[in-house]
Amino acid sequence: MGNRLFCMSKKDVMGKEIGRSKSKGKSSSRFGSGRSQQRIMLPEEELLHKHALSVAIQQCQSQSQRFEGSMSRRIGPSTSSRRLPLDPIQITNLENIKFKKFILIHGEGFGAWCWYKTTALLEEVGLHAIALDLMGSGIDLTDSNSVTTLADYSEPLTNYLDNLPEDEKVILVGHGFGGACISYALEHYPKKISKAIFLCATMVSDGQKPFDVFAQELGSAELFMKGSKLLMYANGEDNSPTGFMLEKHHMRSLYFNQTPAKVYRVHMAFADFICNENKQHVSWKLPISSWQFALVLHSSIESYCGFFRSPSMKLLVAQDVALAMTLMRPIPLGPIMEKMLLSPENYGTGRRYFIQTLDDHALSPDVQEKLVRENPPEGVFKIKGSDHCPFLSKPQSLHKIFLEIARIP
Repeated sequence: MGNRLFCMSKKDVMGKEIGRSKSKGKSSSRFGSGRSQQRIMLPEEELLHKHALSVAIQQCQSQSQRFEGSMSRRIGPSTSSRRLPLDPIQITNLENIKFKKFILIHGEGFGAWCWYKTTALLEEVGLHAIALDLMGSGIDLTDSNSVTTLADYSEPLTNYLDNLPEDEKVILVGHGFGGACISYALEHYPKKISKAIFLCATMVSDGQKPFDVFAQELGSAELFMKGSKLLMYANGEDNSPTGFMLEKHHMRSLYFNQTPAKVYRVHMAFADFICNENKQHVSWKLPISSWQFALVLHSSIESYCGFFRSPSMKLLVAQDVALAMTLMRPIPLGPIMEKMLLSPENYGTGRRYFIQTLDDHALSPDVQEKLVRENPPEGVFKIKGSDHCPFLSKPQSLHKIFLEIARIP
């Protein structure tokens, strides 16, 4: 519908109006009164409302990025850092992306469900997104306490790569502890991975444990194994712990510190901004120069933005966190305590990118910076105002970076 806006000129619209008026034997003025005139206007009014709503949505989309800030810097070969359009209508050069399939790997305790916004955004622009449940996670029926090795934990991913055609490659994305899984995949399937994206993830070096990355928040592995109240003992307390599970207040403070309160405030600010812009520039870039169209557009934008100010919007954002905390599952301890074996000829040749989240309480920005410094990737991107779960708190910013990485030759 938005594209059709630009197919009608003022001359065409006025011509139709005059023709209809003459056919009824009425005055050529379109603003006359009477029931017959009103019946002629009804289809036009409906069309104007549709056009106005389309312009309102496009205007909202074009301005929303002022409130979804992200910044990036590069390590290694530089590429264009121009802002990428998020409106799928504007994205016309996806044919330049050679590998269009994203495999999304969740982090510790999460499942494939956490990628629902990212999956929708990627598929909307013509890319293919697949979110996997690792063993003992999401809706996988395996008891997480029985998952003892990284190979077991990563089995759904390795099974997928095993069945991938020889001439096909994918873009891997790993969040949190999922970074260890995509590192494992880079080591064992280097020819099937086009790029690996570490999203505030455990991008460790050879010989390190994934748990070491979280030591700043959870303490050393030795102290954690001895005295943590979060540990689970499926084989009895006389045996080694098999997993751990964060309490809900820990989840909220570590994972969702920017969701939902600040996200809701961003939506509120955006609604105020776009409506103020509408009042100041009510006929901005209108394809039809008509005071009536401008009034309809003003009304449509007010209605569209009213939702963002409503309690319903706040409830929807809060529901993301409530649902996430309900779906979280225990984290198997064996894989996270396993030393990584990564070789220069396999893992070392992979094209790695790291996305830093700058308001992350689970994996602090300092820790993320240390990971990048000790194990430099090809590129580094940063999302301002994001907690450990940008797929919920900053989905548009994350989507923009994914597109930018996909376009890197």
